[in-house]
Amino acid sequence: MPQTADVTEELARRVVAAAGKALDVALTPEQALVQASPREGIDYQANLAMSLGKRLGRPPREVAGLIAGALDLDDVAEPPEVAGPGFLNFVLRREWLENRTAALLGDPRLGVPETPAPRRIALDYSSPNVAKEMHVGHLRTSVIGDALVRLLRFAGHEVLPHNHLGDWGTPFGMLIEHLLDVSAGRSAIGDLDAFYREARRKFDTDDAFATRARERVVLLQSGDEETLGVWRELIAESTRHFNEVYALLGISLTDKDIYGESFYNPYLAAVVDDLEKAGLTEVSDGAVCVFPEGFRNREGDRLPLIVRKRDGGYGYAATDLATARYWTAERGATDLLYVVGAPQAQHFAMVFAVCRAAGWLTGHAEHIGFGTVLGADGKTMRTRSGDTVKLADLLTEAVSQAAAVVAERSELDAAGQAEVARAVGIGAVKYADLSGDRERDYVFAWDRMLAKEGNTSVYLQYAHARTQSILRKAGGVPEGAEILLEAPAERALALKLLRFGEALKAATTAYAPHKLCTYLYETAVAFSRFFEECPVLKASSPSLRASRLRLTTLTSHTLALGLSLLGIEAPDQL
Repeated sequence: MPQTADVTEELARRVVAAAGKALDVALTPEQALVQASPREGIDYQANLAMSLGKRLGRPPREVAGLIAGALDLDDVAEPPEVAGPGFLNFVLRREWLENRTAALLGDPRLGVPETPAPRRIALDYSSPNVAKEMHVGHLRTSVIGDALVRLLRFAGHEVLPHNHLGDWGTPFGMLIEHLLDVSAGRSAIGDLDAFYREARRKFDTDDAFATRARERVVLLQSGDEETLGVWRELIAESTRHFNEVYALLGISLTDKDIYGESFYNPYLAAVVDDLEKAGLTEVSDGAVCVFPEGFRNREGDRLPLIVRKRDGGYGYAATDLATARYWTAERGATDLLYVVGAPQAQHFAMVFAVCRAAGWLTGHAEHIGFGTVLGADGKTMRTRSGDTVKLADLLTEAVSQAAAVVAERSELDAAGQAEVARAVGIGAVKYADLSGDRERDYVFAWDRMLAKEGNTSVYLQYAHARTQSILRKAGGVPEGAEILLEAPAERALALKLLRFGEALKAATTAYAPHKLCTYLYETAVAFSRFFEECPVLKASSPSLRASRLRLTTLTSHTLALGLSLLGIEAPDQL
């Protein structure tokens, strides 16, 4: 297997060794502050001299000079340059860059090693509600969650996805009663949203129905078999709808990943018992609460997490505590990740605090928040009638819009165009969601996300298709040919390809898929420049032709693998 492609780590290790030799200081590779340089003509830079100079009481440029003098880089880079207040600038040697780039070919992981310290990660995402269709609000949690599953698994971690369905609570009394009224519990539900609205309307306007619905809740909670049978039918019908959306969206969640609110019901009483035994609970207005330290409202009053209501029922906080307790205690998860909208940040911070106080959580837990999908008016995206946009309708429209884009220049037959339109349309929706900082809102705009230029999945898919077209026309790529980086555009592309591992690491550790998106876009731009400035099929010599074909192959593999880790297809032809 080739060496790791992470040049940053290799340079950092050497800077640390030089600092220890020249200044007798112990540093970690992270403290070397090595990063890719944005400056033309400089590949990497190390910025440690400023902080280290302050620590040692010496001028940063002097510190940088001493480190530079002790650096052993002859096989990797040219002698480092000390610039500005104390930056160390590095330019990789051509031969080293050529050899390292060539070593990536033939490795399906493109030189990216698996983590030496794998974690067991429980990841909560998607979480739609039974008897309601998935809407645009479920887009982000599903797309971001799925991308993180792919990234974390590629890194070598064990990921346990769980889809926390809303499948329990008082609304199910009216839903079950309505289903019994209209179908005796036997017929499929045609439209989940319409079904829910009909049940709600009857509950609000028909007192007799409302009474039966409340009685049905009691029967459900007490385990009445007839009631449970209808409840299961509601779940099955809803799950069928969810699976259709997941299949269209390319989301990997399956029925075995479903852990609805009902799953945690048997654990709720034990949660309260454990908290009471630990001395963490207080009774406030008849409710059993935990007041985690450090959480207060604007008036300075302590904020409660209500684990059992005054009527003896349990709220969603109790379910979330039971969820964390289950995945750590019974499933051995070392990390808990929740891909849930940004407004829930405080709630999860309180849940994590209580779990730590109770001893259920000793590892890492993080709420991976995200912003809202906005319409052209800057408000939450809705239909013209003001209804929430159904996710299935949105995805169908995406494929339809993409079909028009593909038809403009595609030479494929109708069946081929239809397949590509699906890949392009769904890819455009997912990439638009993933390519920006997830914590920010974004405006949903078809013309922007389906544009063939700019940071879009369409641009990346066209770049990948171009690489495949070149390789088809070449009739094969010579095995073992050397990589020759003679032109600036060749060197720039090779350097960008070597940074794939760095981009993956940044995206994975920060749970930030947009960092990978940015890298893939920059790679596609570098390939476009290479394609324009460096003839491939008509190169000036056989050796240069072979080298450029290998660079094209490596670009193709990088774009395809990167897109796949985002859950986006890379068709060979468009």
